[in-house]
Amino acid sequence: MVIKMKATEWIPALSTGSLDTASLKAMYSAGLRAIEISTKPELYPQIDWQRLTCDSERIGIKLWSLHLPFYGPRRVDISTTDSDMRSYSLELMREYIAKSGDAGIRICVIHPSTEPNPIGEGRDELIDISSESLASLADYAAKYGVTIAVEELPRTCLGNNSSELLRLISKNDKLRVCFDTNHLLGEDHRSFIEAVGKKIITLHVSDYDFLNERHWLPGEGKIDWVGVIDALEEVGYDGVLLYELGLTPPNTIDRRELTYADFYNNYLSLVNKRPPEVFGKPIAEVCLKNAYVQPK
Repeated sequence: MVIKMKATEWIPALSTGSLDTASLKAMYSAGLRAIEISTKPELYPQIDWQRLTCDSERIGIKLWSLHLPFYGPRRVDISTTDSDMRSYSLELMREYIAKSGDAGIRICVIHPSTEPNPIGEGRDELIDISSESLASLADYAAKYGVTIAVEELPRTCLGNNSSELLRLISKNDKLRVCFDTNHLLGEDHRSFIEAVGKKIITLHVSDYDFLNERHWLPGEGKIDWVGVIDALEEVGYDGVLLYELGLTPPNTIDRRELTYADFYNNYLSLVNKRPPEVFGKPIAEVCLKNAYVQPK
């Protein structure tokens, strides 16, 4: 067992597109200490990097990571067989990797594909293309002091299990992993964490029902959070505990809007391995309607 850092030493963080000064101050006041920048693709050009860097330093919110822009099917895709689209996609990723490095951000999270993708014939070709793209981006990012963290994804996306994700990052040892706790639909959490191990350098934390990704607050779904925290400690995870869900509830759950304080209180429960307070109740009929995995 390798416990490099206890969970209570992981700092609380949030993936957010609310980058104005007032929001950053509110996050800090609630107890959050780091953010991942993540917003709608069309809003990335509007980010005021200089102001954001100054605000983060003055307020005390660390710019932990940037989620590189992600789009709908085949609009921007580093795994596509369309060489022109792939070149455009890689150039766009390089643009924001450079901006991240200049802003002092040291991790860029990336999706290895869009969807849908074939499950059988043709999938290996896409994995090879994506892995080549990721390898080239890792070398580019290193020039800016940035590490590329490849996110495991759900459904037919590439990298939807530990074996496939390890293939995607195998062509460049600089590549690392962002573990999204609500994306696994065919592999249990402990198996994934043990297989990927020290390659995990950041998290996207949220809960779900194992039928599809949901982005619920931990405790509202079925994840064994004590088991997840234990497994991450055992492989030596030493990053942040970073939530990836919005304040406004999705249509799959019945609850009030969250506050930044809700995230901090939930964080305290998770890292101390206590059951978190539950706010929401899943809406069964909606969840069943858009289930990717059929319930047993």
